Amino acid sequence: MIKLLVTDELSEEGLEMLRRGGKVQVDVKPNIPHDELIKIIGGYDALIIRSGTKVTADVIEAGKNLKVVGRAGVGVDNVDVKAATRRGVLVMNTPAANIISAAEHTMAMMLALARNVVPANDSLKAGQWKRSKFTGVELNGKTLGIIGIGRVGGEVAKRSKSFGMKLIGYDPYIPPEVAVKLGVRLMPLEQVVEEADVITIHAALTPGTHHLVNKDLIARMKPTTMILNVARGELIDEEALYEALKDKKIAGAALDVFEKEPPAGSKLLTLDNIVVTPHLGASTREAQEKVSVEMAEAVKLFLIDHKISNAVNAPVRGMDPKVIPFVSVAERLGAFAVQLTDSPIAKIEVTVHGELAAVDTKMITVSALMGVLSNLSGEQPNIINAEMIAKEKGIQIVETKVEESKRYVNMISVSLQSDGVKREVRGTAFPGSEPRMLGIDEFDLDMPLEGDFLMSMHSDVPGVIGKVGTILGNKGINIARMGLGREEKGGKALLLISVDHPAGDDVVKAMLASKDFREVRSIQLSKLGTREYLQI
Repeated sequence: MIKLLVTDELSEEGLEMLRRGGKVQVDVKPNIPHDELIKIIGGYDALIIRSGTKVTADVIEAGKNLKVVGRAGVGVDNVDVKAATRRGVLVMNTPAANIISAAEHTMAMMLALARNVVPANDSLKAGQWKRSKFTGVELNGKTLGIIGIGRVGGEVAKRSKSFGMKLIGYDPYIPPEVAVKLGVRLMPLEQVVEEADVITIHAALTPGTHHLVNKDLIARMKPTTMILNVARGELIDEEALYEALKDKKIAGAALDVFEKEPPAGSKLLTLDNIVVTPHLGASTREAQEKVSVEMAEAVKLFLIDHKISNAVNAPVRGMDPKVIPFVSVAERLGAFAVQLTDSPIAKIEVTVHGELAAVDTKMITVSALMGVLSNLSGEQPNIINAEMIAKEKGIQIVETKVEESKRYVNMISVSLQSDGVKREVRGTAFPGSEPRMLGIDEFDLDMPLEGDFLMSMHSDVPGVIGKVGTILGNKGINIARMGLGREEKGGKALLLISVDHPAGDDVVKAMLASKDFREVRSIQLSKLGTREYLQI
């Protein structure tokens, strides 16, 4: 039975979806103390949270069986993604479920600020009738500066355009053609804040965007500027914002998020030119239902069917069908290549040849890394942590694409550099999806890439194959297949034998005792078995 823990509020429909089928045990413990979470997380395979639970490195480390953390919402800043990645724990979110709600809340905050809705409401309820005191401004004709033109920012742009606003924006990652379709004129951040009458922030929180809106940037704004934040509190330097609002250097602000939540004791709450809400951007019935159901679907799909969607730290982004047969080939080639080396690996180069070069082959590289790392003691790599483990070991990773493949439609080569020595293996999936070995170093051959092997480099002289057959026969090891390659007649040759049982050190030593053999290695791939390549 798969055990799943839910520590924040999730809709009943989402919980029911998780329980349906009887394969997942769902335990709901909302508002669980952090120390208690650390104590019990070791017994769970999956964890679903919202913004309330902090999944720290300590939680990840304590989650000995943890395979996935699902964040029902957009941001994952309350999850230590780096620690999760290092442990091979998948992190998922629901990036699309609350887009509309966040965009609509932005518009509500913009209108409330422009028309003084909140103070006018409070004044009227206090028995006053002071219409002139709450004269507002029209949005029509005003310039809206959008910082972060992603999914939420894009929806805000669509709605603001209908208000007759002029749209400008800053986003270093958005393609210009996307901005053009939205009617947003891209420009540098400094120019956006200088020209905008209203500024709305929808950037992701990263180390580079922390306090993106700071004292210097605020100083560039017009005295009539209004600023909105329905994204992440840390995007704005709240001390700088407070000083600007207090001294009326800008007209007003509307905040749904804060650096510290709840913002108890914040000086911003003492001002009369600010509108605040308690992180309500996604707080609609529709959004709550969507994020719960979407996360439940994604986590269950992963736990039951080993399929990944909405991943934050996985290289899988909907693999091209052409790539799928080759991920197995890549892992086998990596596992084979590393068994040809005796020194620490300094560099791994994965090259795809042919039609594959035109598609996203990230999973091929990751699978090759998994094959290499699975044969290094003490590591249990998966598609989440393979790159991080390799980099921590000081291994350089190189991905290369070659559009032409001379003999095959598609081919993969994996080369390892170790102590100045380079070893290379080549393979393909042919016919159909069968993994095939095509070559080792300078030698070409063609045979199935599965099971266990005995490989030798030897002099191209008569009697070598007979010697090998005799040694294996004496050890009770049957030969399944055999592949041969040579540089030239009488030169150096390669023999690759597929064996029914692994050849031990005694076989290797017996062969090396003959002067004809220069190198002999027992290569084991049978442990790889049949892997679900999206499985963690």
